[in-house]
Amino acid sequence: MSEWRLECGACGEAAPTEGASVCPHCAKPLLARYELDRLHGETLWQTWAGRRGGMWRYREIMPLAEGEHTVTLGEGATPLLEVSAGDDLAGLALLVKDEGQNPTGSFKDRGLSAAVTRATLDGATRFVIPSAGNAGAALAAYAAAAGVEAQLFIPTDTPEGVARRCMHYGAKIERVDGLIDECDRLAGEFAARTGAFNVSTLKEPYRIEGKKTMMLEIIEQLGGRPPEAIVYPTGGGTGLIGSWKTLQELATLGMIDGSTRLYSVQSAGCAPIVRAFERGDARAAKWESAATEAWGLRVPGALGDFLILEALRDSGGGAVAVDDSAMREAALELGASGIGASIEGGATLAATRELFRRGDLKEGDTVVLFNTAHLLTY
Repeated sequence: MSEWRLECGACGEAAPTEGASVCPHCAKPLLARYELDRLHGETLWQTWAGRRGGMWRYREIMPLAEGEHTVTLGEGATPLLEVSAGDDLAGLALLVKDEGQNPTGSFKDRGLSAAVTRATLDGATRFVIPSAGNAGAALAAYAAAAGVEAQLFIPTDTPEGVARRCMHYGAKIERVDGLIDECDRLAGEFAARTGAFNVSTLKEPYRIEGKKTMMLEIIEQLGGRPPEAIVYPTGGGTGLIGSWKTLQELATLGMIDGSTRLYSVQSAGCAPIVRAFERGDARAAKWESAATEAWGLRVPGALGDFLILEALRDSGGGAVAVDDSAMREAALELGASGIGASIEGGATLAATRELFRRGDLKEGDTVVLFNTAHLLTY
């Protein structure tokens, strides 16, 4: 099992691990740091390969102490699927990490498994989350598995089918006249009023740890080598931050040779990270009047904006915005390969075309696209 501490991703100050939220000094996201010098990187791949599938087999670099049990529904171990996307992308080796095959149909299961596991071990009995859909369903399912309560705040325009999915697991729902940022405000007030543990994006440190296992699996599925690039649909950006964190941890352990360029894709109707990247800004100003069919990308302002931008720049990657029609068309293309891609998954293929056209991606690159949810979540 692992040993870890928490430090602020902004000011670097240490924070207690039990019941952790945000930095007590500056209210920015906390990051888990492991005692990597106590691990033997050369044997870890072999150790992990010998364990039962799923994200918790990477427990040496996960927030789990000796003898502790996980709240799991079998998340992780999703396939890396090869796709052909036509002559305009000839020369690229295109692969899709299909996160739609997780228990509730999205990559949110990884983060919420880790967050609910750690928080319940620390004594939490009630949770709250703001959500546009998939995160709410994941929390509802993992809270049910843990035998604890879940309260969700979701925008009023969230489709009824999404709300029913959440209620199926026993969660309580309040609809909000506003976007995810207003839901986040109300979730914070609810947590302060009731003592519920707030698992909003980056307001606790362990959803990152669950999401980072996507990159661990990708590298293992590629025989221990990192891809040249990943293209990641970015709302709150937890998985992108986690991907960069994984690459840094594995490099420190001497387990990979080379690294990966990280590319963020957002909707043209809500692209605060793309705008900040293009301007050279360290932070992303709030995007006013956000509008996109892709719920997961309708995030006007991300708490971890500075971590996302650092990851993009430090990895040598970039950011691109695509419109909703291009996302829809690309999702259908992935469907023609047998992949049930959500519109956010389609965004990655649309972005790959633009990145290849402008020279960010080059012939011979292995490029991994993240399909973050199954089309049925819509």
